[in-house]
Amino acid sequence: MRRTFCKMHGCGNDYIYFDCMRQPLEDPAALSVRLSDRHKGVGGDGIVLVLPSDAADARMRMFNSDGSEGNMCGNAIRCVGKYLFDAGLVSKKALAIETASGVKHLLLFTGADGRVARVQVDMGAPRLNPQDVPVLLDGPRVVGRAVQVAGAAHAITCVSMGNPHCVVFCDDPDALDLPCIGPRFEHDPLFPERVNAEFVALAADGSLRMRVWERGSGETMACGTGACASVVAAVENGFCNRGKDVTVHLRGGDLVIRYTTEGTVTMTGEAVHAFDGSVDI
Repeated sequence: MRRTFCKMHGCGNDYIYFDCMRQPLEDPAALSVRLSDRHKGVGGDGIVLVLPSDAADARMRMFNSDGSEGNMCGNAIRCVGKYLFDAGLVSKKALAIETASGVKHLLLFTGADGRVARVQVDMGAPRLNPQDVPVLLDGPRVVGRAVQVAGAAHAITCVSMGNPHCVVFCDDPDALDLPCIGPRFEHDPLFPERVNAEFVALAADGSLRMRVWERGSGETMACGTGACASVVAAVENGFCNRGKDVTVHLRGGDLVIRYTTEGTVTMTGEAVHAFDGSVDI
């Protein structure tokens, strides 16, 4: 069976998108492993299925490059909004997308060509309770907690943005041997469902610089939920102010995150179409 797809990315966090409103797709986990290979496949951080929904304008399922299914991806959901609008499946610019982490609300911003260029996502409220992350530590929150993780002492802040994050503030994320330390964080026994690890530096202008190791995908050019978790962590540690836009510089581009005074998080960033293709399944 031949199936069509499109390749899109948000800040370099690239996925292969299948319109499953118009074509069925079997065994997406195995397909993600096959197609994500950057040498023998299409190449990407995973695949995303755009599906019909009874609760929203569409439903999103995403699979990492190792075949595991993720609950939420901030960069992917922006591209889903772009796909729906640009393909003519919706005509409005305020959308609701169903995910495994609940329904998320999007605002679409079009460019001069009439196509979606940027998307703002209401990511909802972060969860800081250790059981909600989950992380196997006691207390009501894990904020700047000094613990032994990945075989060394680190001050960690743990946040769920629909998926688990562990944020570590450091002087220079670029100096880290992330291929070595990232898997140790991801698979540390503290995190029963594995974890996304963000390593973040504070800039004098109030922005953040971040590298990320994503569970199931390894280092990626960007992580939308990770950028949200990093800003929440910065606010909770007293490094940034709530209710202000914070620019997060990622290896693939910038995201603008706001941890609102009402306790929710918004994320604004690009959504970019790379190319269309088809593949034999």
